[in-house]
Amino acid sequence: MKFILSGLLITALSFSLNAQQKGDSLFIKSIYNNALTESPAYENLRTLCKDIGARITGSAEAEMAIYWGKQLLESYDFDTVYLQEITVPHWERGTQEAAWVINEKGTLKKVDVIALGGSVGTNGVLEGEVIGVSGIDELEKIGRAKIEGKIVFVNKPFDQTQISTFKAYGACSNQRWGGAKEASKYGAKAVVIRSLAQSNDDHPHTGSMDYKMENKIPAAALSTNAANTLLDWLKEGKVTLKLEMDCRFYKDEVSYNVIAETYGKDDQVITFGGHLDSWDVGEGAHDDGAGIIHSIEALRILKQLNYRPKHKLRCVLFMNEENGNFGGKAYAKWCSDNKEKHICALESDRGGFQPLGYDVVGTDEQLKFVQSFKPLLEDYRLYNFEKGYGGVDIGPLMNYYPDILQLGLNPVSQRYFDFHHAETDVFENVNKRELELGGASLATMVYLMDKYLIP
Repeated sequence: MKFILSGLLITALSFSLNAQQKGDSLFIKSIYNNALTESPAYENLRTLCKDIGARITGSAEAEMAIYWGKQLLESYDFDTVYLQEITVPHWERGTQEAAWVINEKGTLKKVDVIALGGSVGTNGVLEGEVIGVSGIDELEKIGRAKIEGKIVFVNKPFDQTQISTFKAYGACSNQRWGGAKEASKYGAKAVVIRSLAQSNDDHPHTGSMDYKMENKIPAAALSTNAANTLLDWLKEGKVTLKLEMDCRFYKDEVSYNVIAETYGKDDQVITFGGHLDSWDVGEGAHDDGAGIIHSIEALRILKQLNYRPKHKLRCVLFMNEENGNFGGKAYAKWCSDNKEKHICALESDRGGFQPLGYDVVGTDEQLKFVQSFKPLLEDYRLYNFEKGYGGVDIGPLMNYYPDILQLGLNPVSQRYFDFHHAETDVFENVNKRELELGGASLATMVYLMDKYLIP
């Protein structure tokens, strides 16, 4: 009798599981159908990029982006929409930067250059002999005697053999982050770096750096073509660089994260979002306008499909990821101070390209849990679920919720660093269908985490 009962129980459980998977499959299909046929995503991104533009924190454009985000979220009639006050830095690059190189023969060439975020200005035209290194670790070997009074040129290119361009970026990003700080230790008067990009072009890429030092020196990035020129000239002999930058600092500003929620059956929170700010060049289309649109779409689609969540679904448009992450830090502390229980956080901040899957930050068991959904998602070309990186904005939650599962949307990365932090990051370089697929992917993963994640 026990055997027969066990067999009936197994059959019942198997039927229940198959029925559940079929229900999930149908609902996920409805998510994608909505995203690909009814989505306002592309038009919303156009408005953010064209009617507002680049959105560096402390700027009027950042303030307008907050207004835009709140108005748009309110238009979807979510359960609540509100602003979370934070304090952000305010830095401006001023008039456009300019730079020239002069070789031993007296040949002069203008080169494309951009100030790194937070740099001081040059107080007129700064001139100095260039000393080239292939990485900041070489500075100690060269020593102060050869560096003092010179302009350091750090030229570490992307490793083109890396299939993941994010790995190539990570391997050389310390030249931007630490170049000025390290060069200043040896008396350099300025530092210029090779832009963090894999393509050879004339578009320099800005970005943040570690600038917590007493002797702040001007720091800039050359386009990859300009870096190649400078490298070639240095092989032939002495090179002088003339550099002018008009960067300025202002007092910190009050700003806001923009938050929308759909209430669940309990108050446990699933956070998902991207960052509303961008650098002050281009339009912040891929970085991170696309992530903002993905996040809004996830909440919009689930509401439009009348999904009733188990947990509180919270969409956060974070401010100040690019130069301080004060939005992410303030949000995490606010959640802890309010004694909220957070079970999962998702972020989209790698561009609006076709999604491949999700990076997972968590235990081996949490990874297996996420990987268990692969059969449901393979038809949508979501198949890459491995341990990796969640995101800058959601990262601080780990300080207060060490057991939280974090997921970072992982799209195709091959073109991302053509646009990252450069003037080329504009609306026209985002594909409509790929953007919509990203919104559907995030909505799908939020749905699965809400339905099946047991804290």
